Amino acid sequence: MTIIPAIDLLGGECVRLTQGDYAQVDVYSSDPVAVAQSFVAAGARRIHIVDLDAARGNPATNRAVIGAIRAAVACTIELGGGIRAESDVEELVGLGVNRLVVGTTFARRPEVIREWSARYGARFIAGIDARDGVVCVQGWEQRTEIQDVDLAATAREMGACAIIYTNIARDGMLGGPDIDGTSRIAAASGLPVILSGGIGSADDIERVANHSHQGVVGVIAGKAVYTKALSLPELFAKFPGTEGGTPW
Repeated sequence: MTIIPAIDLLGGECVRLTQGDYAQVDVYSSDPVAVAQSFVAAGARRIHIVDLDAARGNPATNRAVIGAIRAAVACTIELGGGIRAESDVEELVGLGVNRLVVGTTFARRPEVIREWSARYGARFIAGIDARDGVVCVQGWEQRTEIQDVDLAATAREMGACAIIYTNIARDGMLGGPDIDGTSRIAAASGLPVILSGGIGSADDIERVANHSHQGVVGVIAGKAVYTKALSLPELFAKFPGTEGGTPW
């Protein structure tokens, strides 16, 4: 089980939203680079970044910050939010981002991952964000008619190296992860799946490790890290992860 601390960027600051609601924003730091460095110092081998501005159609806002984070840490960086055109892919790959999480574009045009993988390698993670089993896009602000398990079933064929699955209703609530839903995604896809949303304690991570589908390989921890409900050094000591040459 790999623990992946998260940095959500909005206006160059490190924030967290509640259930993806841009009207419910908690600002935790004005220095995301320092936050990333603190994660690595604690033992992180991988950091999850969400560009909330790009998810709403403003990709230029945080690109300099993303580049600064990349330059400051040596760990794997996975990044999602607003990756909708090949120009976005080219710029982010140029910045040195290791994994690109494709959500809205994957939901609307799944074959795009296969097309981009042919040009840029197997670095694309399918981002599936759902509420009540239905996929949401555009920074979670638009609901589709696509079932999450149906979309997951296409991800492997389209060339995704993994899936990040977020139950939006759990995100930022610290009320526990959706283990059953994430396990269904792993079973439907046959891919490594990273759970996102609802992690509030070390016990939650233990439950994911012990009771989820074998394809669930990691968890993203956000708000619980910033509120000190989780001790990253203790978690990394217990769950050193499998980073270092993993295909996902």
